[in-house]
Amino acid sequence: MRRLYWFVVPLVTLILMIATAASASAGEMQRQLLEESTVERILQRGVLRVGMSTFVPWAMKDKKGELVGFEIDVARRLAEDMGVEVAFVPTKWDGIITSLLAGKFDVIIGGMGITPKRSLKVNFTIPYDYTGMSLVAHKELAKGFDSLEEFNRPDVVLVARLGATPVAAARKHMPKAEIRQFDDESQAIQELLNGKAHALVASAPLPAFQAVKHPDKLFLPLEGTFTREPIGFAVTKGDFDTVNFLNGWITVVEAEGWLKERKHYWFETKDWQDQVQ
Repeated sequence: MRRLYWFVVPLVTLILMIATAASASAGEMQRQLLEESTVERILQRGVLRVGMSTFVPWAMKDKKGELVGFEIDVARRLAEDMGVEVAFVPTKWDGIITSLLAGKFDVIIGGMGITPKRSLKVNFTIPYDYTGMSLVAHKELAKGFDSLEEFNRPDVVLVARLGATPVAAARKHMPKAEIRQFDDESQAIQELLNGKAHALVASAPLPAFQAVKHPDKLFLPLEGTFTREPIGFAVTKGDFDTVNFLNGWITVVEAEGWLKERKHYWFETKDWQDQVQ
């Protein structure tokens, strides 16, 4: 019995020492992760830096040169709820993930579709919106076209924004067509208006807006969208504290009906158009 006692007591003591050290190590690791989280740095800085790119009606400049749009409303509300200021960092779309990883801003709020390829580079939140791809076509070049298959020909030219999901959608659904990519959608739209392309592939409702804006040159060959894509915020990999906070925020404002209300205003009405024209 005495031998067992002298064996058990040191063993128990050793186990307690290891457990205490492990607990202290875990506490230190938790403290370090908290300090390194993006949301903690935002609170300490007092400014939420948002990476975005301009495209109608997600983010645009009004007559005074100020940014307006669905994504702008979302970012401003997020900053307000965090008790910080917001700073927008306009960035070319094809380099926006690289800029996030380089630390030029804290989060991408820019209508970014959640895809497996992008998820290899960034962490996405739960979707706060859903969008889809649609087409707006040139009345003369695409006269009589009313299906995706008619655009899926080698002699058809499609235009889209460089590095964006419309390019992937065009390649998937119309692989035989030639796809020309541009730094921003305004350039692609101009190419279409100039009669150098059959159609523009873009996120709804931009194609519909362009058809209304240029009824003499453009039309909608399809009803609705031909894809459905989840949209999320993007942050750097491994920052689970920030993802958790943003997921909770999305859940709250969605339950309030605020996201639905802002989406309706920017995507389903024209009440805002006087601000930007």
